[in-house]
Amino acid sequence: MDIYLKRRRGKILLLLIAILIGVSSLLYTHWLTDKMAKEERKKVELWAEATKELIDAGIEVTSPEMERLNTNYLNFLSLVATQNTTIPIIIIEEDGSFNIDANIKYSEERRQEVLKRELKKMREQVEPIPIELSENNTQLLYYSESSILRNLRYYPFIQLFVIIVFILVAYFAFSATQRAEQNQVWVGMSKETAHQLGTPISSLMAWIEILKLQNVDETLINEFEKDIERLERITERFSKIGSKPELIHIDLVDALNSTVNYLKTRSSNKVIFKTSFSEKDEIKIPLNAALFSWVIENLCKNAIDAMGNNGTISIDLHKKENQIYIDVTDTGKGVPKSQFKTIFQPGFSTKKRGWGLGLSLAKRIIENYHSGKIFIKWSEMGKGTTFRIILNK
Repeated sequence: MDIYLKRRRGKILLLLIAILIGVSSLLYTHWLTDKMAKEERKKVELWAEATKELIDAGIEVTSPEMERLNTNYLNFLSLVATQNTTIPIIIIEEDGSFNIDANIKYSEERRQEVLKRELKKMREQVEPIPIELSENNTQLLYYSESSILRNLRYYPFIQLFVIIVFILVAYFAFSATQRAEQNQVWVGMSKETAHQLGTPISSLMAWIEILKLQNVDETLINEFEKDIERLERITERFSKIGSKPELIHIDLVDALNSTVNYLKTRSSNKVIFKTSFSEKDEIKIPLNAALFSWVIENLCKNAIDAMGNNGTISIDLHKKENQIYIDVTDTGKGVPKSQFKTIFQPGFSTKKRGWGLGLSLAKRIIENYHSGKIFIKWSEMGKGTTFRIILNK
């Protein structure tokens, strides 16, 4: 449980770092664009003043003659007027007609249309700069942000988008790799366990044959044989983890009854098993009996632990269209909602002992091998839990 808590905290920390980077970038870019916007306005104001002085000198701003001015002052004014190559500018007369424009692309036949559209945008963005040519002649200079400043405003959003995409790709790649590694570990452990169990089982079978020759009580020998059979079934289950098991059409009710009867003989008398089906019922579906029995045992054993070996386990079975619903309900301590999904993850365990593999393997058996579903349908702290299994006919 600590592993998943740390992992969840790590993901939250990663998200907070991304948000911090994005917010910092937004704030810095906002400060920078405000500063550049002020600088651009100063440039436009200087451009307006230079234009006024050139007009007062009787020279048109767009005239080639401006390039041939000889006086230093007029040369300076012409330099200011011709240096603006990025900021779109429109100067209009008092009557609203267009006078001068700069850094706006258009074809000559569409000049009026384009300038009207750009002027409308400029009026929404900035206050105009008046150019007083005389007492009765004041022109208005409008401008808009340069393409550099406009792109700079978009930069932090692009940067934040790239960061989010990178984190998502890294997260999913990391999760996929981690799941693949976990699967390999669990499969390897399962097969190694099956292999290691083989030797002592063979030895126990030999010892039983010796006990039979010693005229030992037949009842004891029968119990030993049942336990060895049980060990063989466990070995078979572990050996099948990692490989696609064969599904055979068998009676689901019979498989459930067999598992419940086995659990009854090996559970406390204070644990009561209730079932909503009888041996007369018959539901045949594609099933691997050994692995499915393991799932039911895991759910019931977890329930017994949750109840402290004292309570009721109810197993309900009902059909709906082409699906079979199996509900395993206990009267134990319950599961908090925050653990509804993590409880099926490998290594998750609320017990002091155990590796936390039972429910993880149960999920694999039901969902990967039987194409079904398993999840917590209901749980309330102090009252109990219901696990639901859905199988297809």
